[in-house]
Amino acid sequence: MPPAPRGRIAAPESYDYARVLAARSSAETKGQRTAQQIRIATCTLLQTEALQNLTVAAICKAAGVANGTFYLYFPDQTHLLNDLLLGFARFLQASMIRASHAAPDQSIRAATRAYGLLFEQNPGLMKCLVHHLDHFAPAREVFHSLNRDWIETVVASTRRRLVREGRAEAISEAELRRRAYALGGMTDQYFSSLYLSREPGLIAVSQDHEAVIDTLTTIWERGLEP
Repeated sequence: MPPAPRGRIAAPESYDYARVLAARSSAETKGQRTAQQIRIATCTLLQTEALQNLTVAAICKAAGVANGTFYLYFPDQTHLLNDLLLGFARFLQASMIRASHAAPDQSIRAATRAYGLLFEQNPGLMKCLVHHLDHFAPAREVFHSLNRDWIETVVASTRRRLVREGRAEAISEAELRRRAYALGGMTDQYFSSLYLSREPGLIAVSQDHEAVIDTLTTIWERGLEP
């Protein structure tokens, strides 16, 4: 069965987590706004600074607060990063679920598109999740939960389609899951190379974001065929 026609899928106002935090802070108390300033400053610094080079002093300077103010909200830098990455992992999960639910007939494409935009607009935070996740247990659990839920969604959707087409026995459940995990790893690697390590050859052929999503969606769809 050919895939459904692919139109443009509407995106939310922003996948930029720092901008989302800034928008939330407008309705918060002064203390909550200060904590958000610190989180936003950390997001901004992670766009250009390696995680191991981050310091409380640099965060406070970027946030426009005194060093002592930092410790009124976070016991130390590790607690701040755990807090920030846990919030971002939940935001990532909610964004992908919302995208796939908004386009049920194109759920793979919609979720892949959202994932790509999350990489593009939050490279520093995504680098922490992809490369340093073992250091942040709460965020790791949410990220792994997102991965498991996505695999379950894809496998269940594919299984329903095969049943409708009278091909229920064409591929085993275990094989479907192996393929889904492999395809997910492929997607992670593509976006990591494009937005995190900035591989020149990949950048050269990935200027058209919608074409990139079409390519990845095609690989997903063909990879799940028996």
